[in-house]
Amino acid sequence: MDPAARDWQERFLDHLLRQRHYSPRTLDGYRRDLAALADFCDRQGVRDWPALDDEHLRRFAAERHRQGLSGRSVARQLSATRSFFRFLAREGRVSHNPVADVRAPRAPRRLPEPLDVDQMSRLLAMPDDDPLDCRDRAMMELVYSSGLRLAELVSLELGQVDLAAGSLRVTGKGNKQREVPVGRLAREALQRWQAVRGRLAAPGEGALFVSRRGGRLTPRAVQDRLAHWGRRQGIDARVHPHKLRHAFASHLLESSGDLRAVQELLGHADISTTQVYTHLDFQHLAQVYDQAHPRARKKPKR
Repeated sequence: MDPAARDWQERFLDHLLRQRHYSPRTLDGYRRDLAALADFCDRQGVRDWPALDDEHLRRFAAERHRQGLSGRSVARQLSATRSFFRFLAREGRVSHNPVADVRAPRAPRRLPEPLDVDQMSRLLAMPDDDPLDCRDRAMMELVYSSGLRLAELVSLELGQVDLAAGSLRVTGKGNKQREVPVGRLAREALQRWQAVRGRLAAPGEGALFVSRRGGRLTPRAVQDRLAHWGRRQGIDARVHPHKLRHAFASHLLESSGDLRAVQELLGHADISTTQVYTHLDFQHLAQVYDQAHPRARKKPKR
């Protein structure tokens, strides 16, 4: 790159510092990303920014990926470049943004390692002697029993759980409702929680799970409580709500082999999955659940 072209990078960084008030650490990241782009331009014979086009940027992204950068890191470098070119366009230095339609290689989606059945049993063998512990036990049993998302859990109202029928109607993404089974141990934990809930709940509060102050429990509070119980119960992994949801799906699929039922129980709403899989009625879902879920099996007769 010509020295004058590299000078525009410094002007951009100064703009981020003085006008956008970016932190020194963030500025260092932008500086490294733009330096990598400038080095690429040198190898490609590009002397100034107006000469850079979308094909150059696609080659840049592919090269960085081949060099070992993750899809997320390449996306970050492209984002820095996109911001830089928006700055150049405002300054009248370029007439277009060549990064506008360039996307980073897709990073593989990594699911958390599920807790195994023994770990789940140890986690859920927690004491529930006081109302807060009783609440936490009920939450964890319910998430593992029914595969709820965190947002679904904290949005539950008192009337959504039918303990007599062993079912729960939950509103998931896109306001789509689904009915899921609630296992025996989860029902028992919920009964114990509902018996003491009134000691914490503020008058008129309709949330199923409430904080010590009486209002609806927040997602962050649930995350903190699950992490606390994971440490206390000696689980050699960080425990969080999605890990319990993933354990639900993994254990049920391992036992039943019924991928369609597990997908519907999870409430996956992606169009590609809804086109491939047929709807399963609740009776079939309940049958698969009762036969396969580790904590839904009936007590052995004595």
